[in-house]
Amino acid sequence: MQRTLLHAKLHRVRVTQVEIDYEGSVAIDALLLEAAGIREYERIDVFNVRNGERFSTYAIRGEPASGLISVNGAAAHKAQVADLIIICAFGVYDEREASTMKPRLIYVDDNNKIVRSSHAIPMQVAG
Repeated sequence: MQRTLLHAKLHRVRVTQVEIDYEGSVAIDALLLEAAGIREYERIDVFNVRNGERFSTYAIRGEPASGLISVNGAAAHKAQVADLIIICAFGVYDEREASTMKPRLIYVDDNNKIVRSSHAIPMQVAG
């Protein structure tokens, strides 16, 4: 059996620009791509925290250390500058790989600079 699992997540990055007249994709600061292990042209799923929009596209490399998160093309209708979005990439793993796979989770500050990374999503307790 093959399983599709989260392999990378950029958590609550801030959209810095939208470009409707650009050929589609999301341009992402190269340092964020590298930290998350997301390759240029890899399929990504994007979840907009502000409005609930979800869409799939591909990642392109942005200027390193720029903090750039640019939502481009048709997807630009689904986000605004300053929106918080979650960017996820998934991989397909066989049972052996799945049993040891740990995702790369990247957390940023208000300027899309990395503040920490993890391999597990913290459990939240209702309180």
